[in-house]
Amino acid sequence: MKAFYNFANKLSLWGAYLSSVLLISLVLLILTEIFIRYFFDMSTLIADEYSGYLYLSSIFLGLAYTFKEGAHIRINILTSRMSKKSNRFIDIFAGMITIIVLFFALYRSVLYTFDSYEMEMLSEAVSETPIYLTQLVMPLGISLFILSVIVFVIQGLKNDI
Repeated sequence: MKAFYNFANKLSLWGAYLSSVLLISLVLLILTEIFIRYFFDMSTLIADEYSGYLYLSSIFLGLAYTFKEGAHIRINILTSRMSKKSNRFIDIFAGMITIIVLFFALYRSVLYTFDSYEMEMLSEAVSETPIYLTQLVMPLGISLFILSVIVFVIQGLKNDI
């Protein structure tokens, strides 16, 4: 079981590393666009489009690590006044519901990406990037997120016993 925890944690950490690299790339792309426009009165023509792709990718790849670190927004008005055992039960219950919702989101994102691939959809911008390439990160990020939530629920159940 510990090997599974380590594997899931390493995957979420690598997702966070990749997410940070993508954010840095996003900043560099925008700075390049600003520089080229200011000094050469030209444009890369792809900065707007690809900054959106990079931002989407960084969000989805960072979900698992953010969850693992407890950085997602939690509303704890009720749970802050409950016992530890009640909190653990609520966390496990919420985690199981989250897993169900995430599996649905994974299923839909896989269908969405596959449809884009099958219909050979291209972006409407100058680059004509195949859309499925930009959507692949959604199922990947959701899968990493599911692994993190599974680890969270298993650890909660393990501590409950």
